[in-house]
Amino acid sequence: MKIAVFGANGQVGHALIRVAARRNIALGSFDRATADITDIGAVAAALDHARADAAINAAAYTAVDKAESEPDRAAAVNANGAAHLAEACAARDIPLIHISTDYVFDGTKTGAYVEDDRVAPLGVYGRTKAEGESAVREANPRAVIVRTAWVFGLEGANFVKTMLRLGSERDVLRVVDDQHGNPTFADDLAEALLTIAASPQPGTFHLAGQGATTWCAFAREIFRLKGKGPRVEAITTAEYPTPARRPANTVLDCAKAKRTFAVELPPWNDGLSRMLHAHLGK
Repeated sequence: MKIAVFGANGQVGHALIRVAARRNIALGSFDRATADITDIGAVAAALDHARADAAINAAAYTAVDKAESEPDRAAAVNANGAAHLAEACAARDIPLIHISTDYVFDGTKTGAYVEDDRVAPLGVYGRTKAEGESAVREANPRAVIVRTAWVFGLEGANFVKTMLRLGSERDVLRVVDDQHGNPTFADDLAEALLTIAASPQPGTFHLAGQGATTWCAFAREIFRLKGKGPRVEAITTAEYPTPARRPANTVLDCAKAKRTFAVELPPWNDGLSRMLHAHLGK
């Protein structure tokens, strides 16, 4: 089969290309310049050019704070763009694997979120991603929606790279310790997405690194694995105000994906170790 990947320049897009090459899976990869998902004509042309049997939507507006001042831009990609891709795939009777986010939840639940829990996003980013999910479900009955969380990869900007940069500049880092989630290595997510694309089953699924942590504990593990770094001090969300509100708990229960597709991501700190080894060469 051949898979069309949209958002090829992002963290997950790069990982999909790398993992597909290793697994000898044929990809047609499209970035914003070659197939902007806000343009339904461009999306249709890309699918036809790729002669795709399935598509993966890794394109997204992910600037959580900036989205608060750019709601139209966020909606154009996360909601309208997702709808365009779902409609174009449905017209060709091919499945779409659409990547969504833990930020569709408000974080008030005690314990891990399951797929049927009520979505209640706190900010523009989460709201537009939730709207994208709804549009995809409505437009394409063969769609697979995959919610993931706290993604870090070898390419692009992410929390790990930010911590490494700040750690080289400062002796002390103050990091939020009351937000809980599942860090997810992009390469591990890509492996699972390609497996799902080979035998897609419609529905909504959670896929994230095994184990829950906080941003502060995540940062401390980065420097522990690196072997050196600054002192990391725990602070509260209230002590680090941001334009967008963050949910306190978005830990995802991923059992449904394991039951359905026999996929399970490795522990988040295992993925972090491999990412650092590749990134730092040690």
